[in-house]
Amino acid sequence: MDRNTLLAFFLIAIVLIFTPKYMETFAPSPQGPPLPTVESAEDAERQSPAEQVAVKNNTEPISPLTNETSGVLWSAKEKIITVENELYTAVVSSNGGGSFLSFSFKNYLNKDSLGVNLINGRNKENLSIWFKDLDGESINLFGPWRYANTFSGGEIYRPQSLEFSIDVFPGKTIVKTLTFYPDSYLIDVSIDMGNVAQSIFGGAYSVGWYGGLVPSEENEKDDLVYFKSLIYQGGELVDLKIKEGESESTSFNGATDWVAVRTKYFITSLIPDNPSDVVAAFMGGHNDGRDAYDIALSFPAKEPTALSVYLGPLEYDKIKAINRELEKTMNFGWGFIRPISKGVLFVLKKLHNIIPNYGYVLILFAFAVKLLVYPLTKKSYQSTAAMQQIQPEIAALKEKHGSNPQKLNQATMKLYKEKGVNPLGGCLPMMLQMPLLFALFQVFRTTIELRAEPFVWWIKDLSAPDAVFTLPFSIPIYGSHVAILPILMVVSMFIQQRMMSGGAAQQPQQKTMQYFMTGFFFLMFNTFPSGLNLYYTLFNVLTIVQQKLIPPAETATA
Repeated sequence: MDRNTLLAFFLIAIVLIFTPKYMETFAPSPQGPPLPTVESAEDAERQSPAEQVAVKNNTEPISPLTNETSGVLWSAKEKIITVENELYTAVVSSNGGGSFLSFSFKNYLNKDSLGVNLINGRNKENLSIWFKDLDGESINLFGPWRYANTFSGGEIYRPQSLEFSIDVFPGKTIVKTLTFYPDSYLIDVSIDMGNVAQSIFGGAYSVGWYGGLVPSEENEKDDLVYFKSLIYQGGELVDLKIKEGESESTSFNGATDWVAVRTKYFITSLIPDNPSDVVAAFMGGHNDGRDAYDIALSFPAKEPTALSVYLGPLEYDKIKAINRELEKTMNFGWGFIRPISKGVLFVLKKLHNIIPNYGYVLILFAFAVKLLVYPLTKKSYQSTAAMQQIQPEIAALKEKHGSNPQKLNQATMKLYKEKGVNPLGGCLPMMLQMPLLFALFQVFRTTIELRAEPFVWWIKDLSAPDAVFTLPFSIPIYGSHVAILPILMVVSMFIQQRMMSGGAAQQPQQKTMQYFMTGFFFLMFNTFPSGLNLYYTLFNVLTIVQQKLIPPAETATA
């Protein structure tokens, strides 16, 4: 790999490594109210809040199942309903009027070949309703509601609604309905607060998702890098990434398009049917070993509320089809990079429709990109070769005019003109390729399409490093595993360097810099996805072939 290419990659690496740290350091850290917690339990049916208190105090349950501290009439038992469609299996609890105990995907598996489950004991208080009574006391309706349907669970082939209700204060009922679809990750939620509005402080209530989503990847540390909560309001996207050991929260008043919590590959989002119905939006979180994020929307209680929940993969086509700009949660790079990143993803998916293995897709894509940039790289290599040919003459000029920089510069420029050499000819073509390099990095590193996609032999997951064994210690930047593709990539880089030098003597500083950057990339690429390393390795091999085929540029003679 020539010096300009190495420099371009080096600059990309520096930006990619230090941008997240910069954002983490200078991001605002607003403080907010404490967030609710929820007890976890694994039983299919659990006791009501009144019964839990009675057991704890060794007394009889309160009758008629009334929580005396809140005036809420709870159902006697929690009801569990399993809803299965072609995309996922959801276990729904009557707690909170329909909350998820489990949400397992059918098309996305974890390392033990079970469906990825984004719900566990730490985030079961999802889709819960909160408000304050007229005395200013917080009322959390996360207890067992009544279940009104005859549907007891199973696979659905048409839209299926689950209706829950609860009496809050004498003669005042809240009804909440969840509607599932056989071929969609969207779940519709309707909430009718009935005549409870007049008993609510401020006339508004909140529906929230607390505890966020759980990590889904074997490399949990890498997964947690992408955890955050987001609010999209008035065309502006605001996100929150908390720091280790801290708790943060913030809220925004007014119409809101959606709030969301994302991981590396998955997302949950509350999407109001009418953004103008939203009174306020909230996002927050805490870190007690790992990130846990919370989101909520506040609505006026006097009118029925309609919203949707998207709980599914960050798959561009699916969230784009929602037509609410939820795709803004995906990281395609800076503004001028995003169209290129989306184009790369589009091409890869189209090729995958023809070639079922993404490894072979990447090989074909590398050939296509090499053909696309051939004119640029040809110009770069010819310019570099021409510069090498006149190095003896440049050295002679330095010896002759070394004490007079002005004359040296004039003589050097005259030599360039006589020989028809452009000193920037090798750099500019590589600079033009940098947007494509950034785009490839973003797509290969963050898109779910390559997740758990195998190639051949030891390459089992193109979205993860192709580790063959793990070291008993960790090396800075390199990590604790040994991967094969980064080694092959560095070997190909070294061969390119030797070819570009053409056997000519190099300056000691130039040789040192090439070795340094080669070693740096070996350390850094060891943690990169194997799909990215596969692409770059093949691209390097194709570049070596190209260098063999391109003759050096003929320089002009005086």
